[in-house]
Amino acid sequence: MTLVNVGTQVSGTVKKLHVDFNDVVKAGQILVELDDSILVAAAGQSEANIASATASLDLARANEARIQSLFAQEYVSRQELDQSVQARRSAEAALRLARAQNDRDRANLSYSVIRSPVSGVVVDRQIDVGQTVAASFQTPVLFKIAQDLAQMQIYTSFAEADIGSIRVGQPVRFTVDAFPSRHFKGSVKQLRLNPTTTQNVVTYNVVVEVDNADQRLLPGMTAYVSIAVAERKEVLSVPNAALRFRPPASATDKDSTKEAAKEGEGRAGPPRQPGSGRKRDGSSGVVHVLVDGKLKAVQVGIGITDNRITEITSGELKAGDRLIVGENIANGEPSSGSGPRLRMF
Repeated sequence: MTLVNVGTQVSGTVKKLHVDFNDVVKAGQILVELDDSILVAAAGQSEANIASATASLDLARANEARIQSLFAQEYVSRQELDQSVQARRSAEAALRLARAQNDRDRANLSYSVIRSPVSGVVVDRQIDVGQTVAASFQTPVLFKIAQDLAQMQIYTSFAEADIGSIRVGQPVRFTVDAFPSRHFKGSVKQLRLNPTTTQNVVTYNVVVEVDNADQRLLPGMTAYVSIAVAERKEVLSVPNAALRFRPPASATDKDSTKEAAKEGEGRAGPPRQPGSGRKRDGSSGVVHVLVDGKLKAVQVGIGITDNRITEITSGELKAGDRLIVGENIANGEPSSGSGPRLRMF
């Protein structure tokens, strides 16, 4: 969607509005009329200046002709002849200036009727009848017109660690608050090269194009965007909470914990908070499974993640194992009695 700001090149008072919010307009259609009384007077004055300049030029030409005749008979000097020529040229220049002024005044008069530069839908109106608009160094915005609501764009940003995995044409999925249960689709249109740095975090803007044929999406909606940069099918996976969980010492099988720690020595621990779909191939982590009422630490290899679910590439973990993802808390304190109450997945 291209949003076009419609302004004014002349100052004046709004006399008549022809469109309102959500109106469909065509290119060249009248949007608003300004009071043109001052502009009409200025155009009339410049036309009178043309008539005056024309009369002055006629007089200068006649005077030049007489001086030339007298000069030929040696009744006047060369200086008087030169002065008559200069007067005629000045009159010609004054006429051209008057005509240029008239052209400008007529153009300004035409600008009092403001027309739509494009076809589209009026999404914003910032003036009312009787309001005075002043065109100075910065043109005031009167209307905002969306050219084509059937084709929308999303402006989003991604961290520098993720931008290397994004390519033009990649499919995009997103949701909006207005339709939380509906997943919309789009594709990456542009990766902008100009970075933005905020509190030492570098991000890059990404433009996503979206087909909005049913026009359910509206300008200004907040979109929650996800881009699939890697995909695995039919693989073993665990929730990220299982990789983050660290049980109290009393609840663990110490032998399995030592063994898992030894196997993971010198390798990466639980995954950092990666970007969506960032590859973690070659990293490792520890999950805890419940075996015969006891916790057992299991060393696993980590693949890709979407910040919620992580692929498991190696280790003794099997589908169906009972994973521990957290500890139940009662009134802000761990439960007492027979031991910690664990949440399983």
